Amino acid sequence: MKKLSLMIVALLLSAIVFAQPKSVTKFLGIPVDGSKAEMIQKLKDKGYTYNSKLDCLEGEFNGRDVLICVVTNNNKVYRIFVKDANSSSEGDIKIRFNNLCQQFNENKRYISVDADCISDEEDISYEMTVHNKRYQASYRQYDKQELIEKLAACDEASADAVRASFVENAMNCSVWFMISKEYGRYCILMFYDNVYNQANGDDL
Repeated sequence: MKKLSLMIVALLLSAIVFAQPKSVTKFLGIPVDGSKAEMIQKLKDKGYTYNSKLDCLEGEFNGRDVLICVVTNNNKVYRIFVKDANSSSEGDIKIRFNNLCQQFNENKRYISVDADCISDEEDISYEMTVHNKRYQASYRQYDKQELIEKLAACDEASADAVRASFVENAMNCSVWFMISKEYGRYCILMFYDNVYNQANGDDL
């Protein structure tokens, strides 16, 4: 009877954990969610300027002048797309890509999924043109402090459920960036994705 009671308590705690609101990717502390108009206004409140001709916002992000586009699916924001406003040389873009990898790797709010630095010897122009190689780094956003607090507040029986919920949320908070080549010059494209709002085939 005691075992049955413990199992019921554990199941109830697990249900409570999984019933908690799902985490979504954040950009500058703003959840990547809601309507396009709401997101644009929130970014304007952060100091960015809306360019109606380009349908994007302009300003500085992580020390660079950028263009920020708000992308929607069924009128819900599913992506914040950040593009360098100014292009770079091949040598400079390798340094910038590697610096971004290092910054993300050192940031406790991110888990690396696939992020390899580019070697000095790599000829990215040749690789991208001849072999269609894609230089990309992927991360998942998560709140380590939130996990610590949740684990501290639960008992041992529900700890696994808390961790599982945490991992599920983190895997759905996708942040990635890549090198893009345009007219012999290079720039970084960054993507903050809310996978819950992405197209899943319902419209097909």
